[in-house]
Amino acid sequence: MTRDEAPTLLQHVNPPDAAHEQPDLARRRILVAATTALGGVGIAAATVPFISSMLPSERAKAAGAPVEIDLSKLGPGTLLTVGWQGKPIWILRRTDEMLRLLETDDQRLRDPQSEEPQQPAYCKNPSRAIKPEYLVAVGLCTHLGCVPTFRPDIAPDDLGPEWRGGFYCPCHGSKFDLAGRVYKGVPAPTNLVIPRYTYSSDVQVIIGKDVG
Repeated sequence: MTRDEAPTLLQHVNPPDAAHEQPDLARRRILVAATTALGGVGIAAATVPFISSMLPSERAKAAGAPVEIDLSKLGPGTLLTVGWQGKPIWILRRTDEMLRLLETDDQRLRDPQSEEPQQPAYCKNPSRAIKPEYLVAVGLCTHLGCVPTFRPDIAPDDLGPEWRGGFYCPCHGSKFDLAGRVYKGVPAPTNLVIPRYTYSSDVQVIIGKDVG
């Protein structure tokens, strides 16, 4: 090769391939986007349990978290059923006549003075309630846990002339008066359970919280 030919040969040498030696910007953007997306998924997965932990736990509610009930629309003689600890809670607004009839039931009842500890101390009274107007009770028969029916009618044919209104369990025939006190001679051994409760106002009752 002569000195004069060298420049000509050098002109034919292929320059570096930019497609191989320079970064592929499009590919990099795809990789960065994918990595960011995966990172976002990881952050979201970690955040969901954290956010959930700040929300009220349904398990905690079922375990006995207090439940507040508005009684302002509950009419006289009406029974309201709400849930607490997975149990039906009855709230009965008793009429003056219902309260009067409670005074005539003692001879038919197994535990008229509520000597068995089926209620908080502040409900150990003839009406088994904080306010006589409102009965708050667990709506489960104390025999086998069936749900009795509310029978406010007086002396119906199927319950006899001595029935003055109350709760009747059709499964095995247990009877309870309008204070949830059990009749004599029926399968249920004790009065209905009265849960702990209190009032936050004249018409707001809190189930699951004691007085005081």
